[in-house]
Amino acid sequence: MRLRPASVDDAGRLRGLVRDAYGKYVPRMGREPRPMTQDYAEVVRDLDVTVAEDDTGIVGMVALEFDEEERGFMVDNVAVDPGHHGKGVGRALLEHAEAEARRRGHPEILLYTHSTMTENLALYARIGYVEYDRRSSDPGEIVMMRKPLA
Repeated sequence: MRLRPASVDDAGRLRGLVRDAYGKYVPRMGREPRPMTQDYAEVVRDLDVTVAEDDTGIVGMVALEFDEEERGFMVDNVAVDPGHHGKGVGRALLEHAEAEARRRGHPEILLYTHSTMTENLALYARIGYVEYDRRSSDPGEIVMMRKPLA
């Protein structure tokens, strides 16, 4: 597996990847999660997007941004093709995000997930993220998490 910057040419595959990765959450939430509704050509233009690929093509992605409201370096979206779960793709993308935050001088990295995405909450807690806020969402809540990078 290798990581590389995404290009606008990747937008169609990224949209499909995200739809596959987040599709299981639609019944829980009663709607599509925000990443499923985004224009990925725009995401690639506006955010720092890195893809993970193997011999079969793109198998994961992470989108990073500096969040003015939270005043921090944030993982906006991380998605892994369901057929590649358990192969270290997500971990490699999150480690890349943490390294990029350190390189840019940030003492922590932020992310958020929906309260119905319980697998994500457990994974992020296992790798050192801690909850610092919850915000109302319909349905459920958005769970804000951070990880110190010192």
